[in-house]
Amino acid sequence: MKDSTNSDNAGGGMKHLAAKESAVTRFMRATEIDARLLGMIGALVLIWIGFHVYGEVVNGFGAFLTPRNLWNLSVQTASIGIMATGMVFVIVTRHIDLSVGSMLGFCAMVMAITQVWVLPQWLGLGHPMIWIIAVIVGIITGALIGSLHGWLIAYRGIPAFIVTLGGLLAWRGMAFLLARGETISPVDATFALLGGGPFGAIGAFWSWVIGLAACLGVIAIILTGRSQRRRFRFPLRPVWAEWLLGGVGCGLILGFVALVNSYPWPRGIVQQFAKAEGIEIPEGGLFISHGFAIPVLIMIVVGILMTFLANRTRFGRYVFAIGGNPEAAELAGINTRWVTLKIFALLGALCGLSAAVASARLNSATNALGTLDELYVIAAAVIGGTSLSGGIGTIYGAILGALVMQSLQTGMVLIGFDAAVQQVVVGCVLVIAVWLDTVYRKRAQ
Repeated sequence: MKDSTNSDNAGGGMKHLAAKESAVTRFMRATEIDARLLGMIGALVLIWIGFHVYGEVVNGFGAFLTPRNLWNLSVQTASIGIMATGMVFVIVTRHIDLSVGSMLGFCAMVMAITQVWVLPQWLGLGHPMIWIIAVIVGIITGALIGSLHGWLIAYRGIPAFIVTLGGLLAWRGMAFLLARGETISPVDATFALLGGGPFGAIGAFWSWVIGLAACLGVIAIILTGRSQRRRFRFPLRPVWAEWLLGGVGCGLILGFVALVNSYPWPRGIVQQFAKAEGIEIPEGGLFISHGFAIPVLIMIVVGILMTFLANRTRFGRYVFAIGGNPEAAELAGINTRWVTLKIFALLGALCGLSAAVASARLNSATNALGTLDELYVIAAAVIGGTSLSGGIGTIYGAILGALVMQSLQTGMVLIGFDAAVQQVVVGCVLVIAVWLDTVYRKRAQ
């Protein structure tokens, strides 16, 4: 009798567990949320809380979950995040690019020479076109380098690993030869705003404007998607799921706006600004919000454009078709070699844009700029769900992956880990990410 009771209890427990699992499954199916995305967000939250709690226990105060650190974290993520969006296309097509860090350093050096040594002689110091020409030159330089890599890979049949490994060495050396190892600074004052800082941010008002516009965009995307599903007779998400997704999306956006607006300018800069503008500082001090940093806005715009390119264009469909089955894609009439060249050219252009952000943030260009960035970019794409086997990847996942990598690096700096330990952690995270991707793909088959 006792055994029968235990058996009944065990059976009831299994049924209860199955009911729970089925409820979770129904929720995920109704909302169509990617399970890997939820896992990545959960890991990011654990990293943030872990570093903050560790700081409170060891140092007596938590320095991670503060507006200042999170604002700086978003700025530091921008350079890696921009390149990671292009790396998604490369890895999706079963290639790799080990040269992005060296390309960044070379493009930054080219831009610095252009705006510090060349253009002032022709246009005059401080000319408003200097920074624009410098950015264009950097992006074109990156695109040309990427095109060369893509041509060697697609039309000469040299493996991407070898081509970009050679590029890693060659373009780092070329950056040194351009300026004989000198640090070129300071860059143009307007160009420097691309790197963030108190004056490289848009302030509280425009941050709220962008945040509200983004919320309207989320609502419009949900309504348009529902209309398209109804038009083509696809299954519709439940209304509660649409409301939930819209509410969570808008809540995250407005929360991010509130966060960046809660980080004020440093007191010294406020005093200088008030003196220059003839503003009287009240007794309690003058609070001026940073708002969104310009490099973060650049990363967001790049993410939106790359997502559109991946999901809404013929080029994007070709990229994922090649990654899924290169032979079938070629038999279907896709010019795989031309698409491959364009993918590497696109990544090169993004490296040029990222070089503008990175050098502007440092207000200089050095030969060491971008060193080991290739590891962070590849890790960001893989952690974000891009499969090294090809055919699978998302742009938003790569940006979140870049945020995870930068959070690890920033947290380790805050708690006092030296550079050697940081490299060990990054290496381990990359290996674990690839292992998890392998496990995920096997279970999905």
